[in-house]
Amino acid sequence: MSMQPVESGEIPAETVRVARAAFPKGSLAIRVRDELGPLFTDAAFVDLFPVRGKPAWSPGRLALVLVLQFVEGLTDRQAAEAVRARIDVKYALGLELTDPGFDFSVLSEFRDRLVQADAGLRVLDAILAAARDKGLLTGGGKARTDSTHVLSSARELCRLELVAETLRAALNALAVVAPDWMVQVAEPDWFRHYATRAEDSRFPKPRSKRAEIGQRIGTDGMRLLRAVFSPGAPAELRAVPQVEVLRQLWVQYYHLVDGEVERRGPKERPPGVKCLVSPYDVEARTGAKRDIYWDGYKVHLTETCGSGTPNLITHVATTDATVSDFDMVPAVHTGLARRELLPDEHLVDAGYVSARHIVAARRDHGVELVGPMMPGPSWQGRTSSGFPASAFTIDWENRKVTCPGDKTSTRWARESAGDRIEIRVQFSKADCGRCPVKASCTRGPRRKLTFQDQDIHEVLHQRRAEQKTEEWKARYQLRAGVEGTISQGVGRCGLRRSRYRGLAKASLQHQLTGAAINLARIDAHLTGAPLAHTRTSHFAALRPADPVIGEAESAPD
Repeated sequence: MSMQPVESGEIPAETVRVARAAFPKGSLAIRVRDELGPLFTDAAFVDLFPVRGKPAWSPGRLALVLVLQFVEGLTDRQAAEAVRARIDVKYALGLELTDPGFDFSVLSEFRDRLVQADAGLRVLDAILAAARDKGLLTGGGKARTDSTHVLSSARELCRLELVAETLRAALNALAVVAPDWMVQVAEPDWFRHYATRAEDSRFPKPRSKRAEIGQRIGTDGMRLLRAVFSPGAPAELRAVPQVEVLRQLWVQYYHLVDGEVERRGPKERPPGVKCLVSPYDVEARTGAKRDIYWDGYKVHLTETCGSGTPNLITHVATTDATVSDFDMVPAVHTGLARRELLPDEHLVDAGYVSARHIVAARRDHGVELVGPMMPGPSWQGRTSSGFPASAFTIDWENRKVTCPGDKTSTRWARESAGDRIEIRVQFSKADCGRCPVKASCTRGPRRKLTFQDQDIHEVLHQRRAEQKTEEWKARYQLRAGVEGTISQGVGRCGLRRSRYRGLAKASLQHQLTGAAINLARIDAHLTGAPLAHTRTSHFAALRPADPVIGEAESAPD
C-alpha cells in the first residue's frame, strides 16, 4: 500500500452535531480532540509506506486508534468496530458518520510497519509534544522511575515441554517447506510423539521415567539435526528459523558423551541471559526479582511528578527479563536528554542507584539522582561498635589513610576492577596487632580497605548519612507514587502480559501503553478528577502503628 499525506483537517459538521447531542458531557476521545487537536499527522509516518501502490488508510488516524485501543483495553476487532460504529471515535478521528472504517487486520499491518522502523517512540512523543504545547509538560522538575515484570505471550513450559515443543515446532516448519523430504526422514514413532502439543501429553511423575522421555526427545532432535545438516539435504532447510531454534536449544540442554546424547546438568547449561524459554518467543528470558520468577521481559516507566500538572510518562524502555535496573539508568537519562525532558531530580529505588550513577548523572546531565544506597557489605557497618570505611580519614593528596586508632596506612594501590578503578589500602600488622580497638575494626591480622575514587567515595558515604535523616525521607516519599502508575498500566492497559511475541513488538506495546496512560491522565486533569488514594481495607486501617513494620513496608523495592 502507498500513502500520500493528507491532514485530518476540520471535523465534519454533521459529526460534530451528532457527537455533541449524543455526548453532552463529552468523552475522553472528544475532549482529547477538542483540547489537543489532531495528535498525529500522516507526514510523521510517511517513511513507513512506499510511494506507489493501493492507497493506505490514514496512518495518523491509525496511530490514534492504536492509542485509544490501549486506553480502553480493546482487541483489534473491537478497535476497528469502534471506528466503524462509535460517534465519539469518529469525532476524534475527524471522520464522516458514514465512514466505514477499515478491516481489523490493518492494525496488525500498521504495527508491523512501526516495529520495522522502530517508530513506536513517535507515538509517545507526539502526545508529549501536544502536552508541552498546552503547558502540561515542561523540562526540569521531578521525575521517578520504576520497573515491573512482563510475562511472555507464550505459555510457560517445563523443561520436558520446552524440548518437546521445540522439536515439534521444527517438524511442523519442515513439513511445510519440504513435505516429501520430511516423510522420508521422519521416524514412525515421531508421528505418535510429536503430532500434538506437548501439553496434551501426560508426563509420568517418577523422575526416572521423565529422564527416559527427555533422553528420547534429545535423541530424536539430534537425528533431525543430523538429517537437516547432512550434505544431501536441501540447503533451504538450514535457513528455517525453527531449525536454528532447535539447534540452539539442543546445544543448551544436550551434549554428546561417547557418541550418545545425554542431558546437560544444571551447572553445565549457559547463563539465563542466553537460555531459551520458548520456541515461540525466542527473545523471552527467565527473570528473577526477590521471590518472583517469570519468563518474558521487563519494562521501565519514567514519569513526571510533584507539580500541578498531570503526571505524564516521558520515557519507556523495554528489555529482556535478565537486564538489571542498575544498567538502565544511563539509558533513561540519555533518552530524556535527547527529547529535552531531563528532570532536575530523579527519584528511583535502590535497584537503580549507586554512587557511580549519582556522580555520572550530575556530571553528564545535571540531574540529581535520589534513591537509597545499599548498606556496605562489611560486618563493621552492621554493628554499632564497628568501624566501617566512613570512620577512616583519607588524605587523598598524600595517599594516606588514618584509622580511628590514629595509625596510618602502609600501602595504597590503584587497581583496575572491570570498568572501574579501585583503591586498595592496608595497615601494618604490628600496628593492628597491639591496637586496643582491634576487635571493633578487623578479625584478621590487619585492616584492609577497598574504595573508589574520591568523588565516588565521598558521594557514597554522604548519601548513606543523608538517607537516615527525616528530611531525606520526606523528600523521597514522592517516589512511591510510581507504583500507582504501574498499577494503572496493569489494570487498564494489560501491561503485565505481552500481547505480542518478540522484544521489538513488546517494546511497541509498552510505548502505546505509555501514550494511552498519558491520554487518560490528561483527560482526568481536564475534568478535574481527583487522584486515587492507596486502597486500605477497613480491618487494615485498625492496625496499631508499629515502627518496625512501618519501616519494613516503606522500604524501597
